[in-house]
Amino acid sequence: MTQIQPNLVLEQQQKIYMTTELRQAISLLQMSCVELNDYIRSKIEENPFLEEEGPSEGNEESRSDEFTEDSESFATSSKLSFEEFLERSRDSHINYSSGEKQEENPYERYLSSQISLYDHLELQLNLEIKNQADIIIGNYLIGNIDSNGYLSVDLMDVARTLGVKIKKVEEVLRIIQTFTPIGVGARNLQECLLIQLKYYGKDSELAVAVIQGYLKELGDRKWTKIARELEVPVKKIQGVYDLIRTLDPKPGLQYGSDAEQLILPDVTVIKDNGQYRVLVNDLDFPFLRINQYHMNLYKQTKNLTGDVRKYLEDKFESAMGLLRGIEQRRLNIYKVVQCVVDIQKEFLDHGIEYLKPLTMSQVAQIVNIHESTVSRVVCNKYVQTPRGIFALKYFFNSGVDSYVSSKVCSKTIKHLIREIINDEDPRNPLSDQEIMEILVNKGIKISRRTVNKYRQSMGIPTNLRRKRY
Repeated sequence: MTQIQPNLVLEQQQKIYMTTELRQAISLLQMSCVELNDYIRSKIEENPFLEEEGPSEGNEESRSDEFTEDSESFATSSKLSFEEFLERSRDSHINYSSGEKQEENPYERYLSSQISLYDHLELQLNLEIKNQADIIIGNYLIGNIDSNGYLSVDLMDVARTLGVKIKKVEEVLRIIQTFTPIGVGARNLQECLLIQLKYYGKDSELAVAVIQGYLKELGDRKWTKIARELEVPVKKIQGVYDLIRTLDPKPGLQYGSDAEQLILPDVTVIKDNGQYRVLVNDLDFPFLRINQYHMNLYKQTKNLTGDVRKYLEDKFESAMGLLRGIEQRRLNIYKVVQCVVDIQKEFLDHGIEYLKPLTMSQVAQIVNIHESTVSRVVCNKYVQTPRGIFALKYFFNSGVDSYVSSKVCSKTIKHLIREIINDEDPRNPLSDQEIMEILVNKGIKISRRTVNKYRQSMGIPTNLRRKRY
């Protein structure tokens, strides 16, 4: 019988520890320039070692005496408590590059935001209605209009809640339905479309009949069925379809509460003497440097209490880690984008038909970094090129075989399919088989099934639904 006894075993292992600085570097790599700007500013506020480098560097000598005197008195005073240090640190956080306190509220923060749908409707209500009782009803109705512009409450419930007659609620609602955006206050899609048709003077009997009874069939392009039941030519049903497509099914979104996001490119690609150069846009976020005032305190830690010394050491390491992380982010973005530009040079010269298939693993091998690093670089980044602004991930795509080259990019094939369909005879649209034969004649190895998949991914209907009468 084997006897179990405790033994000491010495083993040597290699493990990867995710340090705080490494986690921060990974997080920085995934950020866009807008996100990085916000992150840096938050770090400036919480870390006394970080300061934004000012535009002016003059008069350094005139301030050197003041800096030395302040820092020495701060460091050599009797043992400061942690709370006293933080208080004096806040009072003395000065931009020594300019000699003035940082402006805490730049004028950009006071720019007006986009007006909300509720505010827009409330303004029109007060201009249109003077009766106070009707204004109360109107405000209640407007408060129950969702972000799409639809009324989300039953009129009978409104009348019961406010203690008024249903006819009065309907009367106020009809007034609201005349407000802009046109179609607001509708209770369903049909009513929304009918309000818009009436406003534009295009509410023909046929259009009204189709919207009221055949909206689903119209969306499915069952034009022949609708025409047969309404006893009109198919061409007229297609005309109604074209008319409805000009209307807005969600008018409330014109006044969304969130402002539109402006795309700021993280990288700019310019052409200089026939060569493409990559410029990382690091001007969109603050230039950081170590605050010399607190650096001087850090060098004199012997005169500080343990809590203050520990605080300074942690904040200094955090500040240096952020500076290293930002520089590493810039370097990785530059290497990845430069590699992509070198591979996709023909696309930049001639257009989408020359876009090459490219994977992140290919770039990782060329640049000699891990594929996950490439993935984080590509995430949420935009690049401005002579051909416009593209998401960086736009340049990464699969491909299919070709008779004339090794592979053809899937985006290029989709572009060709769309061009072929745009040039087809609308009275006799091409089938997937016919599109496949055209592409094969262009030297692209592709199956009908792949054509069908690409066509569906672009939201293009079948040839039967593309047919015009």
